Amino acid sequence: MILSCHNIGKAFSEKVILKNAGFFIEDHEKAAVVGVNGAGKSTLLKILIGEMSPDTGEVVTAKDKTIGYLAQHQDRDPELSIYEEVKSVRQEVVDLENRLRSLEAQMKHTSGEELERLMERYTNANHEFELKNGYALESEITGVLKGLGFAPEEFDKKLGTLSGGQKTRVALARLLLSGPDLILLDEPTNHLDLASITWLETFLQNYKGAVLIVSHDRYFLDRIATKIIEIDLGKVTVFKGNYSDYAVKKKALLEAEAKAYEKQQDRIAHEEAVIAKLKSFNREKSIKRAESREKALAKIERLDRPTTGEDSAKMHVTFTTDTESGKDVLTIRDLSKSYGPVCLFSHADIDIKKGERVAVIGSNGTGKTTLLRIINSMTDADEGSLELGSNVKIGYYDQEQHLLTSGHSIFEEISDDYPDMTNTEIRNLLASFLFTGDDVFKLTDDLSGGERGRLSLAKLMLSSGNFLILDEPTNHLDFLSKEILEDALNRYEGTLLYVSHDRYFINRTATRILELENASFHNYLGNYDYYLEKKQELLEQGLVTGRLQTDPKAAGHLLRDGAQSADGASGTRPAENAAPSGAADYRAQKQEQARLRKRQNDLKKVEEKIEALEGQKDAFTADLSKDEYCSDPERLMELSEKIGKIEEELEALYAEWEELSEE
Repeated sequence: MILSCHNIGKAFSEKVILKNAGFFIEDHEKAAVVGVNGAGKSTLLKILIGEMSPDTGEVVTAKDKTIGYLAQHQDRDPELSIYEEVKSVRQEVVDLENRLRSLEAQMKHTSGEELERLMERYTNANHEFELKNGYALESEITGVLKGLGFAPEEFDKKLGTLSGGQKTRVALARLLLSGPDLILLDEPTNHLDLASITWLETFLQNYKGAVLIVSHDRYFLDRIATKIIEIDLGKVTVFKGNYSDYAVKKKALLEAEAKAYEKQQDRIAHEEAVIAKLKSFNREKSIKRAESREKALAKIERLDRPTTGEDSAKMHVTFTTDTESGKDVLTIRDLSKSYGPVCLFSHADIDIKKGERVAVIGSNGTGKTTLLRIINSMTDADEGSLELGSNVKIGYYDQEQHLLTSGHSIFEEISDDYPDMTNTEIRNLLASFLFTGDDVFKLTDDLSGGERGRLSLAKLMLSSGNFLILDEPTNHLDFLSKEILEDALNRYEGTLLYVSHDRYFINRTATRILELENASFHNYLGNYDYYLEKKQELLEQGLVTGRLQTDPKAAGHLLRDGAQSADGASGTRPAENAAPSGAADYRAQKQEQARLRKRQNDLKKVEEKIEALEGQKDAFTADLSKDEYCSDPERLMELSEKIGKIEEELEALYAEWEELSEE
């Protein structure tokens, strides 16, 4: 075991983030932390590395075990090159190599015993260098940098000239090369393209140490994780398996908890009805029985209504169109775009038809976003033509949210663009995107990435476009919000064109994929799994080139395992003998319904008998006080015997009624 947590508790003001959290990480294990935005995932990682102290509990790390963490903010020498920065993480190997070169230089000018001493020192240093895999260091560095998307000509770039995403990739390269016993990664795929994500998956799968990941990339977690650690309303629960296994088990768990709660509520309601009925009989024995049942009912440990963090983090998204487009939505001919000597794409021909869902994929910097901007008239093409079809109305989602107005509040962002909406309508809309109360007065400049994304989705929904163009729509969204967006887009009746690195999202929503590679667009009909299989075939045949290679056994794994395809069709066939089983179930169901109807009729008859006997008993009891009975002992005795028999019959009927009521 590398690390274990015991009863970890953490709260900020009155908000409880973690309560009595406990789990452990074994050697070589690949685990993932999941939960809605704000659940406390990053807080947990900071507690694990000692950046933050828990309020209660402790984190125990095994002796002599090292932990590596990808920090979000790096403070490094801006004058170092990418290669120098990454190489510095293995400084002890670099120092050993320098010692070897120094010893080699000394041995050239030495002889006799001094040479023998130098030779012995050289042998020892060389052995240590080999143990530290020093001779492979250069190739390791090159392999990791290339895998994370850096071209060899970029290795000499200074850190001070890099973007934030590039610096994060350099930091990730340093971490992977440092080789700790446990790697902690917080959203490692955020700044990677598809090829780099695929490379990172392979690296982590083969990594000898343990890995703990916080990620919203469900496809990534399906291929890496063997254990899921869920944070939900402060409670930590551990599930064995990958993300898909977790999703199935979580759903089953919630359904079981809901059924148990409803069953207990039905039982409580039934008991309360029985108690009320017993009390209505107004007999000493029935009242005692009622009191006994009341005591038993009070001792029941009542279940809480099942709730999750998702209950308070659920968006409501519906995309509608107010006009119907023509069959031809977009026609592009001979389109070209370059920036200086860099050609993004040239002589591109693209046709998009009504109802298609087209995903544009490719490495970072290839020109995917530029294509969307050209279509939206935000950037000019160098050559070629672009024509929108009849009645086409575009709705655009910008990954950088540049379309949000600086200085506006959330409320103003909607009210200014849609002045016909009432204040109540705007508030109701914003509430469906989780902006409630005073949140609506937050300035757009102060919003988090997730908040900006939700506000942009709200504006997109109001656009009523019949051609939605989306640039990385799932960035900053948690699992639940991604699933809600996927479902909304799958219900959408218009046409969809988007850029995304989210393979799970592409798999669920795309009907066609355009890969931008080597300045050309390559067309693949189907979702992401189909693309992987077809691309692998073409790579093996030498018909295409590219970095995006993957294990062909993994391609299509979702459908082969019986999960749903993008159109909701199951990947497994129903059994051929399902019909007889269904008929047997139907007969059993009808028999059970008939039995329950008989029970209900029996219960009704018993209640009618009880009511009749109670009426007779009340009448005879009233007769006891009449003069003609008081003065005639024989008639009085006869009347008392009748009342006694009625009471005996009532006791038996009460017992029968209780038995029938229980069922």
